[in-house]
Amino acid sequence: MKKGLLGKKLGMTQIFGDDGRKIPVTVVEAGPCVVLQVKTAENDGYNAIQIGFDEIDANRTTKAIVGHCRPAAQGPRKFLRELRIDDTNQYKIGDTLKAEIFSAGELVDVSGTSIGKGYQGVVKRWGFQGGRSTHGSRFHRAPGAIGCSATPSRVMKNKKMPGQMGNERVTVQRLQIVRVDQDDNLILIKGAIPGSKNSLVVIRDSVKA
Repeated sequence: MKKGLLGKKLGMTQIFGDDGRKIPVTVVEAGPCVVLQVKTAENDGYNAIQIGFDEIDANRTTKAIVGHCRPAAQGPRKFLRELRIDDTNQYKIGDTLKAEIFSAGELVDVSGTSIGKGYQGVVKRWGFQGGRSTHGSRFHRAPGAIGCSATPSRVMKNKKMPGQMGNERVTVQRLQIVRVDQDDNLILIKGAIPGSKNSLVVIRDSVKA
């Protein structure tokens, strides 16, 4: 990976392209992010940078975070993430990364935490068809038989069952950047990205570009 940013998902809207076609976009407040730590293969075994996003008051975080951010001559940050970078020579502690490192037309991978749906059954969670609704049926939204016969006489691993839905890390690949507003640090990404409004997202250059 060559570059990446932390941002906040602001919501979705639509814009019009040069050809007049309507484009659905997600607006992300990307940065500014501060480089808090630089890791190299010689010292740490791999190349990476640690960046912080969303400055907060020192009284609202721990002394460990305050001390960790002090070498960058910046206030403490609410979110800290580490990004694997191919070449870390272009970064140093205290650098500020803004939305301008990306440009329109680039393909990016966006990671976030999906919206939690709570405990759900197999029909909603996995799209099971379920049973018929009429003619005296007593089988509607149940998963049905989950075991096997005498061999192997157990429930197999990874069986699709009811359970927690959503609230997990999701990455959507090869999303196109439509527009970059350098003044307000806004990036407009074509289509939808994971997460609820005001949630943290990680934007990285696409591995399949």
